[in-house]
Amino acid sequence: MSQAKEDYIKTIYKLQKEEDKVSTQKLAQMLGVSSPSVTKMIKKLKEEEWVDYTSYQGVALTEKGRAKALEMIRRHRLIELYLHEKLGYTWDEVHEEAEALEHHVSPRFIERIERILNYPKFDPHGDPIPCKKGNLPTSSTITLLDIQPPKEVIVTRVNDGNPKFLQYLASMDLHIHTLVKVVKKAPFHGPMTLKIGDRLEMIGEEVCRQIYVKEKEENV
Repeated sequence: MSQAKEDYIKTIYKLQKEEDKVSTQKLAQMLGVSSPSVTKMIKKLKEEEWVDYTSYQGVALTEKGRAKALEMIRRHRLIELYLHEKLGYTWDEVHEEAEALEHHVSPRFIERIERILNYPKFDPHGDPIPCKKGNLPTSSTITLLDIQPPKEVIVTRVNDGNPKFLQYLASMDLHIHTLVKVVKKAPFHGPMTLKIGDRLEMIGEEVCRQIYVKEKEENV
C-alpha cells in the first residue's frame, strides 16, 4: 500500500472519533490537499474496500480499513516509544520521526522493538498501543478540567499534536505518571493552581483540557 493511502486511512480513523462520517472537505483540510484530490483517492479506497463512501454523505472506514488503521497506529506508537526509551528522543521529537519511519519498516522490525520494550501498552504521551489483534488498552477520559480541588491525581495521557505544547509541559516537569495536586480552580473559566513537586503552577483551561488523569489511589 502506498504512503498516501496509509495517511488517508489513518486520518479518517482519527476524524471518526469525532463523527461517524467524515466530510471530504474536513479530510482535505487535515491532509493539506484539494477537495478533488480527496474525492479521487476516496474512490480508489472504496474500490479496494478500505472505506464506505457516498457522495455528499461523507466517508467511513470499513472493518478492513479500521484494522489497517489500527495496524498503522500500533506501528507508529511503538516506534515513538522506542525512539524515546532507547534512543533518547524527547517526547516532543518522536512524532515527526515516527511519521517518517513508519511507512518503511517491516512487521519483523515492529515485533522486535515490541519485544525489546517488553510489550508496552502505552506510548510516550500515554496513548494506548493496539496489540497485534487490534485491541486497545483502556485509557482515562478524565481531564484535569474535570477535577475538583483539593485532589491528587496522576497524569496518564496528554494530547501530542503540538510539539510546543509538549515542551511547555516538560518545562514544568509535567510528564506521564507525574503526581499533581489540584490546589485551586478559579471561577469563570479561570486558571487552575497545581502543585507539581515543590512548585505551584497556574495553568489555563485550554491546557488542562488536554491533560488526562486518574485519581491517586489511597494506601490502605
